[in-house]
Amino acid sequence: MEAPDKSENRVSDQAESPAESEAEIARLSEELRRERDALLRALADFENYRRRTERDRATAAQSGKRDVIVSLLAVLDDFDRALEHMGDAPLSVAQGMEAIQRNLLAVLERNGVTRFNSVGETFDPHFHDAIGTVPSDGMKPGTITEELQSGYKWGDEVLRPARVRVAQ
Repeated sequence: MEAPDKSENRVSDQAESPAESEAEIARLSEELRRERDALLRALADFENYRRRTERDRATAAQSGKRDVIVSLLAVLDDFDRALEHMGDAPLSVAQGMEAIQRNLLAVLERNGVTRFNSVGETFDPHFHDAIGTVPSDGMKPGTITEELQSGYKWGDEVLRPARVRVAQ
């Protein structure tokens, strides 16, 4: 005797009314829609996370680089002061100091750092830090008469404002 075909049993077990089939299709379609929405939200959340971490990483790198550059500005200030007081030093020492200063300035410039001049400019609190005022000798009030410490920009950002004296 032949064994009954198992596929026939499955078909007869799965036979449902058309209304039940439509309800099951609707339920499965709704479940698929919810799963798809959840997947799209997860993908969007991941993309936002990726962008945020990339931005945070770039900000941290920029901040670290900024700290090193600001430290180098202090060294450059020391060279400026030393060169002002070279007086009786041998010519070779003065030339060596100037060469080191030029190299340091070149390194900073390659990294987008530029020194800006302030003497003769109108005082701007974004670029200048007023240390004091002096009587104006024919200069318009608010004009910078003396620069005590150079100011530097890094691209469009002011790394350090210039310390200046301003005409009254």
